[in-house]
Amino acid sequence: MRKDVRILLVGEPKVGKTSLIMSLVSEEFPDEVPLRAEEITIPADVTPERVPTHIVDYSEAEQSDEQLYQEISKANVICIVYSVNNKKSIEKVTSHWIPLINDRTDKDSRVPLILVGNKSDLVEHSSMETILPIMNQYQDIETCVECSAKNLKNISELFYYAQKAVLHPTGPLYCPEEKELKPSCIKSLTRIFKVSDLDNDGILNDNELNFFQRTCFNTPLAPQALEDVKNVVRRNMTDGVQDNGLSLKGFLFLHTLFIQRGRHETTWTVLRRFGYDDDLELTQEYLFPMIKITPDCTTELNHNAYLFLQSVFDKHDKDRDCALSPEEVKDLFKVFPYMPWGPDVNHTVGTNEQGWITYQGYLSQWTLTTYLDVQRSLEYLGYLGYSIIYEQESQAAAITVTRNKRIDLQKKQTQRSVFRCNVLGARDSGKSGFLQAFLGKNLQDQRRIREDHKSLYAISTTYVYGQEKYLLLHEVMPDFDFLSEADLACDVVCLVYDINNPGSFEYCAKVYKQYFIDSKTPCVVISAKSDLHEVRQHYSLSPHDFCRKHKLHPPQPFTCSTTEAPSKDIYTRLTTMAMYPSSQPTRSLYSLTQRSVTMLCQLTHRLLARCSYTCLWLPLFLFLLHVFTLC
Repeated sequence: MRKDVRILLVGEPKVGKTSLIMSLVSEEFPDEVPLRAEEITIPADVTPERVPTHIVDYSEAEQSDEQLYQEISKANVICIVYSVNNKKSIEKVTSHWIPLINDRTDKDSRVPLILVGNKSDLVEHSSMETILPIMNQYQDIETCVECSAKNLKNISELFYYAQKAVLHPTGPLYCPEEKELKPSCIKSLTRIFKVSDLDNDGILNDNELNFFQRTCFNTPLAPQALEDVKNVVRRNMTDGVQDNGLSLKGFLFLHTLFIQRGRHETTWTVLRRFGYDDDLELTQEYLFPMIKITPDCTTELNHNAYLFLQSVFDKHDKDRDCALSPEEVKDLFKVFPYMPWGPDVNHTVGTNEQGWITYQGYLSQWTLTTYLDVQRSLEYLGYLGYSIIYEQESQAAAITVTRNKRIDLQKKQTQRSVFRCNVLGARDSGKSGFLQAFLGKNLQDQRRIREDHKSLYAISTTYVYGQEKYLLLHEVMPDFDFLSEADLACDVVCLVYDINNPGSFEYCAKVYKQYFIDSKTPCVVISAKSDLHEVRQHYSLSPHDFCRKHKLHPPQPFTCSTTEAPSKDIYTRLTTMAMYPSSQPTRSLYSLTQRSVTMLCQLTHRLLARCSYTCLWLPLFLFLLHVFTLC
């Protein structure tokens, strides 16, 4: 809504423009009327719409044409004043003033016009018979008001209608020639209907109508008022009410009726509550509320957001198979101006045997969007009406900004639920297969994926000590010389090599030595395609020796060439390492050489030989051996 309103009064000399302004201000007819009233400002707290209003007078005797043109360009609404007892002033409305104003305003953003018939106290008849054809001819004319500056008739109403023409314009909503809502208005109201249709049955039942009424007007409808509304629709439309609920056609008809009866502020109240501006576009403030994110923090959906998204899923999962078919996905996103998910989503999150996004996959995609691009997630939640349905100030209430990772490391615990694993490796090393296996797809499933539908991300849930966490895998393109900060910023790193390709491991070794050798980020080496014959790598050290030298866990064998869904043990381990990076073996633990380990074993053996309480020493020995094996 506009922050202020600027009203300009124009018309022939002596029609009473200045008198109207002075009568409004002083609430009495002035004894002396100057040639032109100074611009006045009515404070917001004394106007019906609570908006500051500037009223500007025009005087042909005191102002030049250029000054008039400047005022026209600045005005939000223009009142063309004529005298009801002066035919010439009425003729000038169409012969001079409307053409002049149209010439000085942009065709796509014409200012609303109000015809003002002053001096109604001097005649016994109305001028409306003459004015109605003019109103029908020019769609920019909002209304016509007959008034009298002398006896104060309709003075306040005149300026109220002028405010209303700016704050609640008819132009974007309604086409008077066709006597129907404009397409952009229908589109906006259709989205509002779908958001308010909480069970997605195509009908607003009494509970949904009351929710809508309370949301927009802060008060529910009384039962009798609710029935009266539906009866009005029934009398005018055969299919406006179905199953005792309001259909979309009935909903649109009601708003058409509001506008035709001059109550377009009702429709504007609804539109603005659901985030629309004067051009029937969702405002930037609504779609992208401010949210503060400090460096080294991540963004996640909170509990209420997941509950809301669950309700949206249930609303559109019409066949109750815990998956969204392509038609159900399309229906879900009808409230969006575009389709936000492409075909790659089906290879980013979990799907069922038909390739439809599962409930868990659906939540995973929302989690991914929020983690990677929180502004996009806020926009999506805005289209779905999160802040309206959950009665929050904005979608920002759905987001949790996690604390700095350094604090997690210091406290050796984390409150985060989403962990990122960057997967690096040479071309054809098996990175994509590693990602898709996380989604339960074996090699045969992966061969069906079209090249243009592939995804560089895979996200799903894992369980660590009974806690459900999201692991986000990101396949980093193997451009060794241009790894960006985003390629390196993660909670755990996977270095993937192909055991059947002798040149595959060298990339992993170089990336580790250049980027991660001094990093606190846990690293895991994956020996992919472990079902194939292992060949000697061309690198100076074997993968096992490299891991031993740099105090890494031994290479983890992995294959997705199985008849069943690939094992997910490695992904649970990655999530655990991401959650507890400080618990990983440190450089100091690795300072013990193999000789030290051998000496420890020899010492333990002597103690066992001398001690009769073998049952006490044996657990100690096995524990120490386990510790060094892990190291």
